[in-house]
Amino acid sequence: MKFYRSIPIMLFGLALATGCVSNKKYAELQDTYAKLRERNQELSNKYQDSQRELSGSTSRVKSLEEQIASERANVTALQDALNKCLNSSNQGNVNISKLVDEINSSNKYIKQLVNAKNKSDSLNMLLTNNLTRSLSREELGDVDVQVLKGVVYISLADNMLYKSGSYEVSDKAGETLSKIAKIIKDYDTYDVLIEGNTDNVPITQTNIRNNWDLSALRASSVVQVLQTKYAVDPKRLTAGGRGEFNPIADNTTAGGKAKNRRTQIIITPKLDQFMDLIGKAPEQSQK
Repeated sequence: MKFYRSIPIMLFGLALATGCVSNKKYAELQDTYAKLRERNQELSNKYQDSQRELSGSTSRVKSLEEQIASERANVTALQDALNKCLNSSNQGNVNISKLVDEINSSNKYIKQLVNAKNKSDSLNMLLTNNLTRSLSREELGDVDVQVLKGVVYISLADNMLYKSGSYEVSDKAGETLSKIAKIIKDYDTYDVLIEGNTDNVPITQTNIRNNWDLSALRASSVVQVLQTKYAVDPKRLTAGGRGEFNPIADNTTAGGKAKNRRTQIIITPKLDQFMDLIGKAPEQSQK
């Protein structure tokens, strides 16, 4: 990012070094400087988003590791109790049997937690690869793909999806939506939420009351294209609008507004029971 900050200074320095510049040249330099500042802000926002995602993933891994450590400590305590029982002539076979069952149960749960962590990491990587490998480099500039805790978030830029100032899906969005539709149909047991988002600039069209309406209409338009043009089962689709109230960037800048004007396709997999293991302990034997 320091590189982007240095470019405008270099440009103005060059202008000063060569003497007075024309008004046109000066305007061009100002325009270049403004664009670079906006690009720098976008990169900064993207870096912050990545840091938040990394922090969330790290917290989840830490939570799993803490559970695993806790269960291992529990196994050690149970083993100590078993040893005491074996060394005491006053303890009956029933108590020993219960302790053995609890140790086996805890060991099984540890294995389940480790498998859950490994499967979750692998699933996230698999889904991300499947989603991005079919998109061109140009499309990836307007499409942001994230997989968080097994849920897929595909964020589509406003200027790629819709005609200017409209909720009608543009022709150029067709190829990208066709690829996303194929992915949705490949994962045919997943639920799909189409969520519209806007910036905080009030809408001025007479047939649209506010940004709530605009965001909901845009989500509905995408749903209908996926259903009618690409044969996605409508029973799996939900359209919703969040208006201007779910921003991911600063609405005081042009770049921030552009990032907030987006439509998210949220694919929620109905995973096998391994995801439900997280945060649940095995039932302990009743004493």
